Amino acid sequence: MKKLLKFPSKLAKYLEKAKIKHNVLAHKTVYTAYDAAATMGKKLNEIAKSLLVLADKDYYLAILPADHNLDFKKLARLIGGATGKKVKAVKIPGEEVMKGLLKIKAGAMSAFGSLHKLPVVMENKLTKVKKAVFSSGSFNHSVEMAVKDFIKLEKAILGSFGNKKK
Repeated sequence: MKKLLKFPSKLAKYLEKAKIKHNVLAHKTVYTAYDAAATMGKKLNEIAKSLLVLADKDYYLAILPADHNLDFKKLARLIGGATGKKVKAVKIPGEEVMKGLLKIKAGAMSAFGSLHKLPVVMENKLTKVKKAVFSSGSFNHSVEMAVKDFIKLEKAILGSFGNKKK
């Protein structure tokens, strides 16, 4: 069996300092929210998918249930409403942006935007579950915590920008 990577120390310190109740879930290496759900025996709507998005010239971290797809137009309206600036285009930047801008491996996007000085926008439907599993930025660990605590910790902008997958 492959050696598990360590839980990101920056995130561990951040959560301890915030005194937020959470569980670190160690698991086999996964690269998608779908695989994370299957590996941990969780429902897809309990897994928070983290997507780095570019709204015009600003980066945001979009968090939505793993059983939802991103609706770019709805997200543009939500960000525009929250910032007071009309957003013309929202897109998902290439993986080289994650490596260059955030100094992380492609696909290792943590759900904790504060660690990267990124504002967090969260799909309302995630508030329907008490606890969700969030990406830690490691392929071998996830963080399970109360959704309300995550919203408070990350000062997440809530809104509707996901469409349930068919």
